[in-house]
Amino acid sequence: MELDWTTFFLEILNFLVLVWILKHFFYRPVLAAINRRRSYIEETLANSTKIQEEALTLKAANETERAAWDKERDALHIKLTEEINAKREHMMAELTEEAEQIREKNRALDDKRQQEWQRATEERALTQATQFTATLLSRLASPELEAKLYALLIEDLQELTPAEASSLLSTSKLSDLLIKVESAYPLSQLHRTELSELLTELIGQTLPVNFSENPTLLCGLQVSIGPWILHANLRDELALFKDSRHSAS
Repeated sequence: MELDWTTFFLEILNFLVLVWILKHFFYRPVLAAINRRRSYIEETLANSTKIQEEALTLKAANETERAAWDKERDALHIKLTEEINAKREHMMAELTEEAEQIREKNRALDDKRQQEWQRATEERALTQATQFTATLLSRLASPELEAKLYALLIEDLQELTPAEASSLLSTSKLSDLLIKVESAYPLSQLHRTELSELLTELIGQTLPVNFSENPTLLCGLQVSIGPWILHANLRDELALFKDSRHSAS
């Protein structure tokens, strides 16, 4: 087989033309498309990286904010718990104090009721004792007992000095006074004279004397000279006894 140089050169020429055509009409567009695709991929990767970095930044910020929020929440929870405990302790203290005040008030009321009951019981006992004593003394009352009370009155008057008698009548004008002598039983003339003379001696001035009977005295006498009243009878002694018991209670 012989080499046909013409055909050989034509084949080479055809190949070069084909290469030029491919390079000019196919390779460059494909290469441009590949470059655009590469640029798009690189841009996409860059955006993805940027988005990932932003996401990580947001995640870190979110975690930081969440940690701060958790810390603030825990602090608020602790503060709220402390406030609730303080409020509860304050309320418990108020309730305890109020309960103690109520108990103290109830104790005071019980003491007051007990004192009132005791006072009423003593009052009833004193009234009954006074009534019993008055009944008993009224049965014992007699002219003889009144004579003894008269003697006691005379002794008391004799122990007074004119100065003491004047001090008892210092606020009264003697010329306007009247001596009133009341007795449960009729007073003898001898006793009337003796009593009038003794009172005149004490007062230092003669005053009119009015004698009368007063059965409410039970037994004994009562002498009145203006504001000065002398008691020597069972009725007033019982009243003094009852008043003294009231003052003592």
